[in-house]
Parts: sequence; C-alpha cells; structure tokens
Amino acid sequence: MSITPDAYRTALRFFPSGVTLVTIRSGADIHGLTVSAFSSVSPDPPLILVCIDHRHLAHVLLERDGAAFAVNVLRADQAGLSDRFAHAPAAERFQDGDWGARVTGAPVLSEALAWLDCTVHSRLPAGTHTVYLGEVKASGANEAAHPLVYWNRGYRTLDGGPG
Repeated sequence: MSITPDAYRTALRFFPSGVTLVTIRSGADIHGLTVSAFSSVSPDPPLILVCIDHRHLAHVLLERDGAAFAVNVLRADQAGLSDRFAHAPAAERFQDGDWGARVTGAPVLSEALAWLDCTVHSRLPAGTHTVYLGEVKASGANEAAHPLVYWNRGYRTLDGGPG
C-alpha cells in the first residue's frame, strides 16, 4: 500500500535542503526556476542531479538536444531571488543580479554562494519528474557567505557555528 501525495509532502517538509536556481540555455531560449531537489552524484566524472516536474517549461527545454543548465546555490540573503524565480513571470526572473555565462552558455549568477555549469549527461523519467544528471564543466564558490535553507515550508539560515 502506498502513501498519499499529501502524506509524502508532509514528511519531506522536515528534511532541510539548500535552495538553488536552475538556469537553462536551450537553443536561443533562456529560463530559470527555483529548485530544492538537487544533489551531488559523483566526483569523477563530476556529476550532479536536479529533478524537474514534467509540467514545467524547464522540462520542455531540458529535453532538447544541446540543452545546458547551471545550478546556482543561493546565499542566506537571497530569499527574494528564490521567490522571484518560483513565482514571477518568466520575463522578470533575470531582471536583477549579475548574470553571465561560463562554459555552456547557461546563465550563471556570479553573486551566488556557489554555481555549477553543466551539460546534460543523461535523463531518467521518475514519476511526475525527470531526473537530469548534469556533467559539471565549470564551478565557482563564495566561501565568505552562508547558505539559504528551506525547511518546514519556510526559509532558514545557518549561523555558521558547529552543528
């Protein structure tokens, strides 16, 4: 017997996660969205994963040949940026911030806590989502900042002290 989607979501809201913006270049199209379903996979080759809902435009773009994406890990003071990429119209998402491109052409936020610029290594359908494995082509980090965390349906920050 399986649990309900609501019971599933309730349990998972107690797992804290970092907050990322996944930004995509697919042909001439640029898009971005807020994603918490992100994880490292392998250091050799350097692989990460993101999970994207099939109903989202990002899924359509990432299914195209040659699509690339970046994972931008947000700093503690970037909750507003997370909200904008989650709720604002697509045309307004990149209006603020120092956006540039590195290796793949996917938008990279230079002010992010960290960023990983990726090509699509492989795709795995998984229920309502697709798991995209990205091969990291370039990365950067700002070690002086703290991460934005999402837990129990709200943003949190870490004070930097021992756990």
